[in-house]
Amino acid sequence: MKALIKILLVGMLMAASIDTFSQEKPILDRLEEVALVDQKVMITMRDGVRLATDIYRPKGDGKSPIVFSRTPYNFNTYGNGEMNTRTLETALSWVNKGYAYVVQNERGRFFSEGDWDILGTPLTDSYDAFDWMSKQPWSNGKIGLLGCSSTAEWQMAAASLDHPALAALVPQGYGAGVGRIGEFYEQGNWYRGGAGQMLFTAWLYGTQHDPMAPKLPLGIEQKDLLRLQRFYDMAPEYPRVDWKESLAHLPVQNIIKNAGGPMGIYEEMITRKPNDPKWYQGGLYHDDMPFDKPSFWFVSWYDVSSSPNIALYNHVRQNALSQQARDNQYLIIAPVLHCSYTRATENTMIGERSVGDARLNYDEIITAWFDLWLKGKDDGTIAKMPKVTYYTMGSNKWQSSDVWPPAEAVMTPFFLDSEGKANTRNGDGKLLVKAPKKANQDTFKYDPMNPVNSYGGNVCCTGNAVTGGSFDQSEMELRDDILVYTSEVLEEGVEISGFIESYLYLSSDAKDTDVTIKLIDVYPDGKAYNLDETIQRVRYREGYDKEVWMEDGKVYEVKMTPMSTSNYFEKGHRIRIEVSSSNFPRFDRNLNTGGNNYDETEGLIATNSIHHGGKSLSRIVLPMVRK
Repeated sequence: MKALIKILLVGMLMAASIDTFSQEKPILDRLEEVALVDQKVMITMRDGVRLATDIYRPKGDGKSPIVFSRTPYNFNTYGNGEMNTRTLETALSWVNKGYAYVVQNERGRFFSEGDWDILGTPLTDSYDAFDWMSKQPWSNGKIGLLGCSSTAEWQMAAASLDHPALAALVPQGYGAGVGRIGEFYEQGNWYRGGAGQMLFTAWLYGTQHDPMAPKLPLGIEQKDLLRLQRFYDMAPEYPRVDWKESLAHLPVQNIIKNAGGPMGIYEEMITRKPNDPKWYQGGLYHDDMPFDKPSFWFVSWYDVSSSPNIALYNHVRQNALSQQARDNQYLIIAPVLHCSYTRATENTMIGERSVGDARLNYDEIITAWFDLWLKGKDDGTIAKMPKVTYYTMGSNKWQSSDVWPPAEAVMTPFFLDSEGKANTRNGDGKLLVKAPKKANQDTFKYDPMNPVNSYGGNVCCTGNAVTGGSFDQSEMELRDDILVYTSEVLEEGVEISGFIESYLYLSSDAKDTDVTIKLIDVYPDGKAYNLDETIQRVRYREGYDKEVWMEDGKVYEVKMTPMSTSNYFEKGHRIRIEVSSSNFPRFDRNLNTGGNNYDETEGLIATNSIHHGGKSLSRIVLPMVRK
């Protein structure tokens, strides 16, 4: 009897589910009720290459502003993936607001013709696309750019071309398009402090097209593409890879090959140095390029590149060509992972740490931004917004400022000190507000075959190798090759908001090695939550245009690339930093040989020392805000 009842209940639930499903029309049907849908329009670039473009615009004879997204990802609406549904949902949202939504594949991706090269496609593709769209009879002649990550990274360099139809930008999580900005030579997140960021190894495995992969005939007509897209979307199925294991393979240049991945551009890109001329020939934005477009920038604290992203915002705000553009740069910094703005909840968890209710009405803000610049409609939303809106973790609240860092932030040094036993959190490492007079040093051995593992952090795109976010580092801090320096218990709370500078004095018996640092918030119960991290490859300590080797035993000052955060250290908490020589696979391992690193299979153990006190004032400089 119980079994029969169970069967009946299951049947009723299935019937209810089917009935509910039947009452809701498919997303494409709902879109076609309000929009003219024109898919697989092949827009011709100046060299004859055609880019596949889907257009969704309001019905009728009116002229519409355009929200444009260009992407390397598959947006075929007849697939089963999340991206396919998301494209239609995004299109429906913008059409209902009176916009045409246009999405286009980069050249060489899916139905677009030509050869793909990450950020190496001609900048003229952007200009030609803007030109074509702005001249359509259904266009009002104004275009806004929208997207996150790979759908954002091309926007800045495209804006530098100053096409008259491009009215405004909304770049989100855009670090992979930031080349050289001031002291940052990340070259699109490929480097941090001259050390390789391994995210692109995993990302390119599933993105780069093998040159031997089949392609559609050139010049194929739209009617045939519309038929083909229903059952053949050009998306390869890559075998799953255990990136925890695969990223450990040496040499680094053979990782994708060893994983059975596609041939492509990775093997060439991995050989480039931070100042290679090829970084300046593609689609990266560098600080010597013009910029004159109103932009609303979105950054997140646990993204891979918050510091260079914020530095770009500051650069554009100070150096845009016109006063109008300089006055119309806005920034939001959220306490989330890469491109996870809308995933904030009433209790936003970033890894293991709760940062409270971090929700924000992004849709309202972005819509008001495009209404202002693409429609000339001003409802006062943007005028009421501060230039910088940022979330402070710890106190768990949104704050505002006219500049970044906040004007009231005071750069305050904390000096490293110990009696020579700062190894592990059980050592005697301290952070002091006064410079210690007594000189001392802490020594550890860095074995590239047994590196410090990345645990949480400011990362994306590494598969199962690294989970981004804030995690308790206290167990990690029991490793002997991690130096730990901790402040006294705070007698009053303090906010740290801004760029964080670090100066470490290093000696080594190796020609070259790395220095890593993490900023930590230590709770009264001992939990130690990471805020930001960075690295410096020591051969580039004097600049990225040359390599300078170390002499055994000689002490060198190493200025780290700046970190960034906004965190409130509550009364009873402590400020801590960790110093080591590896953070793997967040960054590639320095094999300590002074060689190329990317083509080597064996490393050397380095004996590294951090010097402090006396003339070697190793320190971290924190932007402290007391309100």
